[in-house]
Amino acid sequence: SIVPELLGCEYGATPLRHLLTMSSGVAFRETYDGRDDSAGLSRLTFGGQSAGGVAVPPFFNTRIAAPGRQWNYASAETFVLALALRRAIGRPIADYCAEKLWQPLGAEADASWLIDRSGLEIGFMGFNAVLRDYGRLAMLLAAGGQHGGRQLLPQAWLAEMTRPHFTGAQTGRWFGYGYQTWIFPAAEGGFALLGVRGQAIFVDPSRRLALVHTAVRADARDPGGADLAALWRGVKRHV
Repeated sequence: SIVPELLGCEYGATPLRHLLTMSSGVAFRETYDGRDDSAGLSRLTFGGQSAGGVAVPPFFNTRIAAPGRQWNYASAETFVLALALRRAIGRPIADYCAEKLWQPLGAEADASWLIDRSGLEIGFMGFNAVLRDYGRLAMLLAAGGQHGGRQLLPQAWLAEMTRPHFTGAQTGRWFGYGYQTWIFPAAEGGFALLGVRGQAIFVDPSRRLALVHTAVRADARDPGGADLAALWRGVKRHV
């Protein structure tokens, strides 16, 4: 196990590929009503109500399905992925991202990342960057992971990351789901990185096109995402 402290915990018994696709089978309710599991996760991490790191996953320890059987959006899965990545690389994730992405991309400003009490980057939230640097990251994804003649992201990984491991019918949403990415229906092509309260990156590699949208909507369930998707379709029609 990459994180031996999680042995005996349901998340510790979940393969990484099922964490990547939000299909651990561990119960987690994410409705953004202030009383759901995502609110509890926030309190345990950046709210400082736990020691952070390996102390967090055991709070969510009820299995309702075998790994890989059903999709359920759960920010806890991204937190566990960050914990596993931190152990695998043996250094802060922010330092790793700076070396592998931010510096090679020529980012114009430092990014920042919230950490919990253990010093772990909170993988499911708290990453902040200026708009143009988000644009640089988006265009890297649109260009198949290449920048300045260098392959910064493995092509095989991008292909696996952006294929629909779960369809829209399986997620119950318009999008399908890949590795921590939302996948547009096949007829439209492309994929999206969607944050809460309106933050979004839309990518269409076939056109080498990307759109970055920043927002801080008062209601996390604001339906304005439909307008943004319509804007994206309109842009693609005229490019």
